[in-house]
Amino acid sequence: MAKGILISAPSSGTGKTTVMLGLLRALAEDGLAVQPFKSGPDYIDPAFHLAAAKRASFNLDTWAMDNTLLNAISAQAAGTDICIAEGSMGLFDGVATKGQTGFGSSAETAKRMGWPVVLVIDVGGQAQSAAATALGFKAYDPDLPFAGVILNRVASPRHERLTRLGMERAGVKVLGSLPRRGDLALPERHLGLIQAVEHPDLETAISGYANFLREHVDLEAVKAAALTGSDAPTAPLPTPPAQRIALARDAAFSFTYPHLLEGWRKAGAEILPFSPLADEAPAQDADLVWLPGGYPELHGGTLAAAETFRKGLQRHAETKPVHGECGGYMALGEALIDKQGNRHQMAGLLGLVTSYEKRKFHLGYRRAVLQNAMPGFDSGNALRGHEFHYSTILDEPDAPLANVFDADGNPVPETGSIKGHVTGTFFHLITGETA
Repeated sequence: MAKGILISAPSSGTGKTTVMLGLLRALAEDGLAVQPFKSGPDYIDPAFHLAAAKRASFNLDTWAMDNTLLNAISAQAAGTDICIAEGSMGLFDGVATKGQTGFGSSAETAKRMGWPVVLVIDVGGQAQSAAATALGFKAYDPDLPFAGVILNRVASPRHERLTRLGMERAGVKVLGSLPRRGDLALPERHLGLIQAVEHPDLETAISGYANFLREHVDLEAVKAAALTGSDAPTAPLPTPPAQRIALARDAAFSFTYPHLLEGWRKAGAEILPFSPLADEAPAQDADLVWLPGGYPELHGGTLAAAETFRKGLQRHAETKPVHGECGGYMALGEALIDKQGNRHQMAGLLGLVTSYEKRKFHLGYRRAVLQNAMPGFDSGNALRGHEFHYSTILDEPDAPLANVFDADGNPVPETGSIKGHVTGTFFHLITGETA
């Protein structure tokens, strides 16, 4: 197992993604083979990691994944020099009920992998007091290796000096100090960051982050802090649901977990990308059409006018399976209502009608027990996934696909649908449970 560290923070919004991207690029520019990871169920950040490190990033999730899958994903670092993982939310934040191997926190990921934590602390509005936060995180779990902190949004040399004095008193190592800059924030929208493919000049931004970290972070100290975890038994990634998979891939449909695609490819499946936004039909000889999640609510008019895409999808569904997740599920439905209240005709393969005008936040892990089969899984199988969207269901007339529960085992109304060869869920698949 390659040595590694995990970049985390006391909470969201502290700048850890900026640090992560700059660190990935800086170390790659130094000639290291850098393997990125993301702790938790985020599907946007890994695309930014890929752009920075030029190497696919993979999610590690202790709530959703069993030990076999965690081993298979960690093995993707074979042959690299260093692993850099990015945490989710705050370091110790997870759910209340244990999942397959844990509660889903970044701290669990770090402990399991043997990677020390680098804590990014926003020191705006405080100086020596930031040391109390750092000390609390360092002491909260004595078994968690703790490398030190990177101070972010430092206002002045005096502010930095006072903050470092506090850290020295607390016995916390300072690995870097980043001056406050208003141009470092990545653009965001309702699901967090915009997608990497939508950033107007991502390469320039990442190069800027790398230069910024070189100036203000002790990269040699960061590399020296990385530790090697114990070797894990080799294990296979998830197997493909079909041999030839037509995969929607554009700004409206891009949210698929990288470990799934990597597993499909390694098992010999052919991934056939197509763009609904460009009015492309799925490959006629595909065995399965898979519509990932994304942002169809932002492209309702374009999708409604995509006649070639819609007819190709309908033709495929006459004899072969079609599956959609979240945004892909919405696109398979009868209609989608956008933020302005405009109704857009979708594929009509399901009766689902969703509204982004009537917004309601849906967020959390999901465990689904299938009532009907879907591509890759039989009826009765249990799946683990994650749901994250703002759209509201106005009509869902088709047969339910599954009984779906949140992380605590409470039922949720987003059951998914099945009609003929067409299935869809509002959760994004992470893995199926083993027996």
